[in-house]
Amino acid sequence: MKVAVVGATGLVGTKMLQVLEERNFPVSTLIPVASERSVGKEIVFQGKAYTIIGMENAVAARPDLAIFSAGGSTSLEWAPKFAAAGTTVIDNSSAWRMDPNKKLVVPEVNAHVLTSADKIIANPNCSTIQMVVVLKPLHDRYSIKRVVVSTYQSVTGTGVKAVKQLFNEREKVEGEMAYKHPIDLNAIPHIDVFLDNGYTKEEMKMVNETKKIMGDEGIRVTATTVRIPVMGGHSESINIEFEQDFDLAELRALLAAAPGVVVQDDVANNIYPMPLTAHEKDETFVGRLRRDETQPNTLNCWVVSDNLRKGAATNAVQIAEYMLQRGLLPA
Repeated sequence: MKVAVVGATGLVGTKMLQVLEERNFPVSTLIPVASERSVGKEIVFQGKAYTIIGMENAVAARPDLAIFSAGGSTSLEWAPKFAAAGTTVIDNSSAWRMDPNKKLVVPEVNAHVLTSADKIIANPNCSTIQMVVVLKPLHDRYSIKRVVVSTYQSVTGTGVKAVKQLFNEREKVEGEMAYKHPIDLNAIPHIDVFLDNGYTKEEMKMVNETKKIMGDEGIRVTATTVRIPVMGGHSESINIEFEQDFDLAELRALLAAAPGVVVQDDVANNIYPMPLTAHEKDETFVGRLRRDETQPNTLNCWVVSDNLRKGAATNAVQIAEYMLQRGLLPA
């Protein structure tokens, strides 16, 4: 299969190449694509050197699959051109997520909606992905009424510039700022732009994407998203109100059996999810499972996942794997 990775030199693009290789995705020809300043450089994939090319040449190469991680404006311009050439596009930007004609997919939750006619498929926001992986089995059993989520997000979610800012600050080095404030020894409750309703775009992504992925407009979601000086993954404190009451042991067993979920919930031995231990893993980790004692039918939990892997690269590759297995991509 001819596979293009668009944005191949970025943090997510680099991770996509790593995940494709680790999961032995059947790449016969790799087409690494990046901005003009990177064209002509080489990357190594599966022990072989490949030369980075530009967008027009990539479209002309007619790949079977193109995985995009190059920003919304690039996706809006180029994804339709790839699709018109017969390429299936899986896009990691926010460009197509809320388009009513495009599928927004987390394989563990709603891969069944995919068809061979889907030529542009949206990969959800990293924070949303890890949350819905945990919500899905609980919604199926107890029916979710409302979700209150606060996030604690890694600097890697912003990109290379933010990682550099964090380490520059730790080393007392002047440098380019990815954020409007210092990030080291700080927490910034500002991810993406502020909207007229006082929420950030990141917060509203979690609200709107959750409903679309879960296929239920009745789930009420409210979010506060925060950037913190960590690497390795995003963390989320989630309060979930159900229509039905739950038995905590049954709920824990449901999560343990759910695809892509690992329960780490042994507080007596200080075992709970953390970014440090989720780093470079594809699963979503859940722990600190406990009843909300202030109201009925309500759970508190703590969810962590590697935002570059499950939150971006791995989820995109899993979509491609599902489509290949179901004959929705050329073998």
